[in-house]
Amino acid sequence: VDFVRTKSRAWIDSGVDHAWQDPYTIQAIGDLRLRANAAEAVLEKAGLAVDRAVADPDEKTVAKAQIAVAESKILTTEIAINATNKLFELAGTRSTLAEHNLDRHWRNARTHTLHDPVRWKYAILGNYYLNDVNPPLHAWS
Repeated sequence: VDFVRTKSRAWIDSGVDHAWQDPYTIQAIGDLRLRANAAEAVLEKAGLAVDRAVADPDEKTVAKAQIAVAESKILTTEIAINATNKLFELAGTRSTLAEHNLDRHWRNARTHTLHDPVRWKYAILGNYYLNDVNPPLHAWS
């Protein structure tokens, strides 16, 4: 966001002088903040569920914690990839210069998403909510 405020240029057809005045940029930043807030809320919910499962471990509390963690993993993965892609879209071509090293944010987000793939999380959630099947027990879930 700071890069957009201080270094990005307005699009030639935007009718504004600065990138931070562009209504599409403003909308995109609002959307990203909303999604980040949602991810934080789901992450907090997962943390509380894990705390409950640790305090009183049984099949039900552990399964609920696993589901909450899976939901958090899905949402945080989606927002991380979306946000890091949007970073370049909103910041413009200057953001790709090596001197800014902004590509590290996309690379870090992508690396974290590759462990424990999200595509499996959707099936775990569906099976839990539709068929009452608890998730498989793994150290990472």
